[in-house]
Amino acid sequence: MAAKEPEIIRDKDQMRRWSRAMRSQGKTLGLVPTMGYLHDGHVSLIREAHNHTDLIVVSIYVNPGQFSPSEDLSTYPSDFHGDIQKLMAVPGGVDVVFNPHNLYDYGTSKNANAAARASDDARVGNGGNGVVSSCVEENGLGHETWVRVERLEKGMCGQSRPVFFRGVATVVSKLFNIVEPDVAVFGKKDYQQWRIIQRMVRDLDFGIRVIGSEIVREKDGLAMSSRNVRLSPEEREKALSISKSLSRARLAAAKGQTNCKELRDLVTQAIHESGGRLDYAEIVDQESLEQAKVIRSPVVFCVAAWFGKVRLIDNMEINI
Repeated sequence: MAAKEPEIIRDKDQMRRWSRAMRSQGKTLGLVPTMGYLHDGHVSLIREAHNHTDLIVVSIYVNPGQFSPSEDLSTYPSDFHGDIQKLMAVPGGVDVVFNPHNLYDYGTSKNANAAARASDDARVGNGGNGVVSSCVEENGLGHETWVRVERLEKGMCGQSRPVFFRGVATVVSKLFNIVEPDVAVFGKKDYQQWRIIQRMVRDLDFGIRVIGSEIVREKDGLAMSSRNVRLSPEEREKALSISKSLSRARLAAAKGQTNCKELRDLVTQAIHESGGRLDYAEIVDQESLEQAKVIRSPVVFCVAAWFGKVRLIDNMEINI
């Protein structure tokens, strides 16, 4: 059987027309949002989407709204041709790849200078507290509407990346409004992101079912990530300390160690001893993402750490 080649759509109005035409035929649509440079973790999301809908849309868009100017937007890996080849190899294939050029371009470039000035004001405003702007504001595109899930975004990744979840929630809202899917699939590797999108969909009454798909790991246990390619062989070996220490912590919890500080210390020490620089190691409630002191209900142990110039995240659910 010949591989199924997806239709590539770059215009958001064309994307919306396609979705509505398919819906008028009684078809259900699944969306898998990605930033490209696809790996087996992304493929697992597409396989999951096939279990729930008739047609599959994969978006490939590196969202500048979730990067601050000091982060790795310009170095985020990209291989669009390779991505299409991987999508064609997925059983059942993909119907559409939505690959917009810029979701923040509204044809209002005459306002760019004013927007840039507003961006500068934002960075030095707020009583001199140095509010961080995203690359969208930095580039003066005139976009000024943002979606925030105020409580869930505050901890963990939101602490060190203050514009990240605002940018994620906003671009996912835009994708939902353009593609109009019935189901959207997100990876649980980005656990906080998954919960934030679920909460946004509930709070804003999107008629979309958000599904979390389990983490896919390399054979040695490293959580699959598009950023893994930027690790040197030595850094990659050291980065295994994340998944290995999380596994030890989960086993310790299963054997009765429910003191979260002691479990965090176990993981923190292992990462430090491997030469990693810890961003955070938090044990939080699976639903509310509130920090736990003692494990009495289902929690998730979330970790972010730097190895060299690469920031990696991972987590493991603990259900005891």
